[in-house]
Amino acid sequence: MTHSDDAANKMKRDAQAAASEAKNDLREGTGRVGDDVRRTARDLGDNAGIDRLKERGADLAETGREYANRAREAGEEYAERAREEANRLYETGQRKANEVAHYAEERYDEVSEMVRRHPAQALGIAAGVGFLVGLILARR
Repeated sequence: MTHSDDAANKMKRDAQAAASEAKNDLREGTGRVGDDVRRTARDLGDNAGIDRLKERGADLAETGREYANRAREAGEEYAERAREEANRLYETGQRKANEVAHYAEERYDEVSEMVRRHPAQALGIAAGVGFLVGLILARR
């Protein structure tokens, strides 16, 4: 169980790091956009300013596409890690469930055999347990 907790914590830290990196990238991109807008506003006084504005708009669109691609790739990477961890945990759970089922079958067989060998004792124990459960439930 500790291994799965460690893996989950590692995935959580990785996701937080990716989110922080994306936040920093967006902050940096926003700063560039602000700088470009200020430059463009200064340049609008001349005719070349319109051409520069178009160029900057194309640059900004390309930067936006790059950020979107980075985010998509990071999302795909973390989704794949999550799928792999989920599969590993599922397989571990299946193994443990099979072990518990086998253990329960063995204990059931032992109890059944004991009841067959000592039916009066088993009946007395069952009556005693029933009486105790009745007392507990009656007090509620």
